[in-house]
Amino acid sequence: MGNLVAIVGRPNVGKSTLFNRLTKSRKAIVSDEAGTTRDRQYGKCEWNGREFSVVDTGGWVVKSDDIFEEEIRKQVVIATEEADLVLFLVDINTGLTDWDEDVALILRKAKLPVLLVVNKADNFDQYYGAAEFYKLGLGDPIPISAATGSGTGDLLDTVLANLKESGGSDIEEGIPRFAVVGRPNAGKSSLINAFIGEDRHIVTDIAGTTRDSIYTRYDKFGFDFYLVDTAGIRRKNKVTEDLEFYSVMRSIRAIENSDVCILMIDATRGIEAQDMNIFQLIQRNNKSLVVVVNKWDLVENKDQVVVKTFENAIRDRMAPFTDFPIIFASAITKQRIFKVLETAKQVYLNRTAKVGTSKLNEVMLPIIEAFPPPSVKGKYIKIKYCMQVPNTQIPTFVFYANLPQYVKEPYRRFLENKIRENWQMTGCPINVFIRQK
Repeated sequence: MGNLVAIVGRPNVGKSTLFNRLTKSRKAIVSDEAGTTRDRQYGKCEWNGREFSVVDTGGWVVKSDDIFEEEIRKQVVIATEEADLVLFLVDINTGLTDWDEDVALILRKAKLPVLLVVNKADNFDQYYGAAEFYKLGLGDPIPISAATGSGTGDLLDTVLANLKESGGSDIEEGIPRFAVVGRPNAGKSSLINAFIGEDRHIVTDIAGTTRDSIYTRYDKFGFDFYLVDTAGIRRKNKVTEDLEFYSVMRSIRAIENSDVCILMIDATRGIEAQDMNIFQLIQRNNKSLVVVVNKWDLVENKDQVVVKTFENAIRDRMAPFTDFPIIFASAITKQRIFKVLETAKQVYLNRTAKVGTSKLNEVMLPIIEAFPPPSVKGKYIKIKYCMQVPNTQIPTFVFYANLPQYVKEPYRRFLENKIRENWQMTGCPINVFIRQK
């Protein structure tokens, strides 16, 4: 079960710098993917063989002074509800501010570990300055410099010491886990209730603590899966504002703990920025995807042209990953609810697709011959052989080339699309690597 760490603090105390430092090992790997530049607020951090997710709350603030402090305060509250640990960042140069004291008040009431991190302590003389932050009543201040990295190792040791080892649960392996995600009011609860229906007795809840996901086993009509429900999805949200940050924090856990994400989009509102945020979380975590356009019963004109236009609009926004099913449904009238389950099940099975090496080469090599990678600096790139890597989380293909460093992203996508055209992998992410032969 993944742990979630939130970074909070005033603007300009160095939240993003700390975030980038904590997630750096991963950032380097993901930076060449399309579409990752925008979502700098969420990443994974690995330290001493353990991994946790980090959220930088700074990326979600509306910049305007009057509502600005109020906004950050709200985010701190949400962070304490959703995260497992909070890093409260203060700046040694500006010293204690009233605002820091306000936030410390919220954090002292929270029922989760809070680490007080004093940033910009670039030399040892400044360490003495950290003492004034004892006033906040949040324990020992931890002096670091996010910019140079000094002190961050000790900080990470302390973080791990405060995060519970994620224990195993009673969840059976080999049974798909579906998460229903989407922004508030897209109809997630209605869909979950439509799946489970009133037959509560067929449902077994495996409840973790409040912060964990709850898995609901569903087993009927030949479908057997767990619904991943971030705890408290069923209580009416205390946060009435449609806060982007809230729905993202809410979705992170459900997405990380699932195999297939069912992304709900409201037919009456179309695709909005928030849907894209959640979609990017799904992509970053390499999860399979089914898009459900909900509230289809409310759309007046339902002819094929409208359907097609809607589908194309969705795929355009989510490009370059466009190979996923889209289902027009209504949770309230239960229209196509089973189609959603059937599709989710199929998409889950697509992850386990195996392509024989000889078949793969037989199909792909002639395509590569006909459309070779563009030459770079007069050098011709030759791809002579390809294979699927066994036992990976998602289908992973390696193409062996003489100059792998010259094969660019568009060509990798071309190869991916050709694999998708020839083998059934709809809704499922694929890795394509080019290696030295």
